[in-house]
Amino acid sequence: MLNPQTLPAIQAALRELQVDGWLLFDFHGLNPIASGVLGLEGMLTRRIFALVPKEGLPVALSHAIEQAPWKKWPAEWPRERYSSWRTLEEHLGKLVKGKRVAMEYSPGDAVPYLDRIPAGVLELVKSAGAKVVSSGELVTRFYATWSEVHVESHRRAAAIVAQIARDAITVAGKRARGGAPLAEHELARWILDRFAEAKLFCDHGPIVAAGPNAANPHYGPCAASPRQIQRGEVLLVDLWAREKTETGVYADQTWMASLGEPSARAREIWSAVRDARDAAIALVQERMSKGAPVRGGEVDDAARNVIQSRGFGEFFTHRTGHNIDPRDLHGSGPHIDNLETREERLLVPGVAFSIEPGIYIPGEIGMRSEVNVYLTPGTAVVTPEQYQKELIIAE
Repeated sequence: MLNPQTLPAIQAALRELQVDGWLLFDFHGLNPIASGVLGLEGMLTRRIFALVPKEGLPVALSHAIEQAPWKKWPAEWPRERYSSWRTLEEHLGKLVKGKRVAMEYSPGDAVPYLDRIPAGVLELVKSAGAKVVSSGELVTRFYATWSEVHVESHRRAAAIVAQIARDAITVAGKRARGGAPLAEHELARWILDRFAEAKLFCDHGPIVAAGPNAANPHYGPCAASPRQIQRGEVLLVDLWAREKTETGVYADQTWMASLGEPSARAREIWSAVRDARDAAIALVQERMSKGAPVRGGEVDDAARNVIQSRGFGEFFTHRTGHNIDPRDLHGSGPHIDNLETREERLLVPGVAFSIEPGIYIPGEIGMRSEVNVYLTPGTAVVTPEQYQKELIIAE
């Protein structure tokens, strides 16, 4: 959050990036990055701007009737007020004219998670005399990074999520072997009950998909059309949860099993997915250990190249991974993606993300393996600590 303690680091980054200021804008929650950085709380129904300059004090521009949300704004920092659009535009012009400002804007919508500013607002800022550039690197460093408290919370959640996943697969295997198989939605409910017992929160899900249903990456089990988990099938369990605290961050994992001896085809696909995941992990770990730059798109390429080399490239239809920031499971920091989006932001210490390549052959089979990675100086740490290496066989 922007405050006198974090201001020097932000301003140093602005100077490093050769930007005159970070212009934060929001209206009705269109840009959660702005409200998150500013730490605003309460009713906000009018346009807000705040300029964090490379030198000097930040300046806020807010509507006259909405001052309560700014209670954390330091008293010594200027805050201009407006009621009319004329006054708004006049103040904005004084703030940005002749300046190069960063905003939550992604040229060509290359990264939608970053592209938060409406076209009309961009026109307004440019007409006020500013040059607008992307704030992508600033968002990575000052919005999407984890603290040590976040890391510890994530590690605790990751261990619990992994154990629940393994236990769920065991339960499904026993029920299928005993002749009373669970339906997919029943196993999903079982997982949610275990989350509740462990005091973990998840916003929706999980995904429990058996047989051909696993070929749908965003499959949702449903009680209205129950599907039993039978022996002889693969089982995909994708589950995510976090601690119920303000500093809780998500752990997001996918585990794969075969109920009974897997087919040669299942083993082949599993090996391709696992090796793609491990190639992505290896690239990040190598670059971080050397202090060398690495971008999300490069890591996606590393995983994708493995799956393409095994002949399954056309069936890997999504990005390799998503950012996990302190607030959201699918966060605003750099993603592991050079397929759906052009993710060119650097992966820097403090950021975290999933690595989850998959192969989905419609009507036949689907497999995905998902781990999480968080970065510290010189290291890339994978969670859960004991992640899946072989296809689980649930007898």
